[in-house]
Amino acid sequence: MFTKLSLRLRIFLFFCLLAGGSVAITVISLMIGYGRAGLPETLDAFVFAGIVSVFLLVALIAAIWLLFDENIAKPIERIASDMRARAHAGVVGSMNMQAARYLGDLAPAAEAVTDKLTDNAASTAERVASETARLAADKEWLTALLTEIPVAMIIVNPCHRIVLYDGQAAGVLAQIAHPRLQASLFDYLQKKPVEAAYRKLAKTGKEVGFTAQSVTGKQSFDLRMKPLGSAHGYLLTLDTSAAQIAPDEARPLVYDFDLLDTPGDDAFENRTLSDLCFVVFDTETTGLLPHKDEVVQIGAVRVLRGRIVEGEVLNTLVDPGIPIPAASTKVHKVSNAMVAGAPKISEAGRSFHKFATDAVIVAHNAPFDMAFLRRHAASMGVDWDHPILDTVLLSAVIFGASETHTLDALCDRLGVTIPEALRHTALGDAQATAEVLCAMLPMLEARGMKTFGDVIAETRRHGRLLEDLN
Repeated sequence: MFTKLSLRLRIFLFFCLLAGGSVAITVISLMIGYGRAGLPETLDAFVFAGIVSVFLLVALIAAIWLLFDENIAKPIERIASDMRARAHAGVVGSMNMQAARYLGDLAPAAEAVTDKLTDNAASTAERVASETARLAADKEWLTALLTEIPVAMIIVNPCHRIVLYDGQAAGVLAQIAHPRLQASLFDYLQKKPVEAAYRKLAKTGKEVGFTAQSVTGKQSFDLRMKPLGSAHGYLLTLDTSAAQIAPDEARPLVYDFDLLDTPGDDAFENRTLSDLCFVVFDTETTGLLPHKDEVVQIGAVRVLRGRIVEGEVLNTLVDPGIPIPAASTKVHKVSNAMVAGAPKISEAGRSFHKFATDAVIVAHNAPFDMAFLRRHAASMGVDWDHPILDTVLLSAVIFGASETHTLDALCDRLGVTIPEALRHTALGDAQATAEVLCAMLPMLEARGMKTFGDVIAETRRHGRLLEDLN
């Protein structure tokens, strides 16, 4: 039982036990002394002596505990979290030796271990970077080659979730909803014709041609469904005339072939962290009162299998319907002129809700941002029933509740840089929060939190932090 408690809490309980034992010994000793004295008129003196002794003992032990907590327990937790950050999140830089000055040789030894680890990681990173550059060049070549082929391509796993889409396919999907890896194909195309074609493909093993409409019913597509040989899933192709994208527009190839073998739709709490899709978002608002202020900007990025999916972003200004105070514009740089003609929160919220389908929503101090969205849920026509994860609470789990948990502090701790031009913009802060999340996920797994349910159970212990923030 006690192994699940934090080091600081265990030390606190030890000092509580020490104080309780000392008080009990003092009281028993005075009672024995009073009994041996046999003088009833000394009772008041013994009681007074007992009260003074107990008060001084508790005060002394409390003072020693505070010194021990500040100079021993906190630095040990800080060293442990710093070592985990360097071991699992790729953080570099020297450790804070001043804070651990009373720990003897522990801090220098820990720094020596982390320095050696950093050196080994650097040499490994050089080799990885070289191979990554080669793979990036291969990807650019493949993307350019696919761009010249007048066919939009989507690879889908057996659960009908998207594993790959090229630039042409992105143009087609964007007419219906944001293109997203691991999104269900049925977020874009009507279900029956796709399933009928898939059954025919599974039965014959041969290419199947069919027609399907978008889920909105506004578009109709002629599609070809092809088997992937020994791999699971299938390839969908369609004519690029439906893409409606400019010839010189960037056409990225977005893929993650590990998704071909992604397990089924388990309950969120049973899914491993590596199998989850996260949508990390931030809002900029007219003020700090969710019950009366309004959203002026929403920014979001998607994280899949512990990596930010490049190109899958949502960044939209929102017409708040009320004037933006000058003090707020000074912070987030969004002016009244910029939001003129922008979508209302009802439309922008629906778009973000679709972008976050089947994903865990992540934010820094999530109750604040979610309060704005939930207040307008009726006008959006949606339910905000997504699982929620808060990076404030993740920081408390990893680094201890006594540390500072602002986004700036987290970025500094984990080596994440927020360009000054993007600070206090919705997309900039969402990107920074996503990078922080990606750094913390392996640290959580290293501490034995493998599933989403494990993480939620730990974060609930620190819920008071959010109450204090809001």
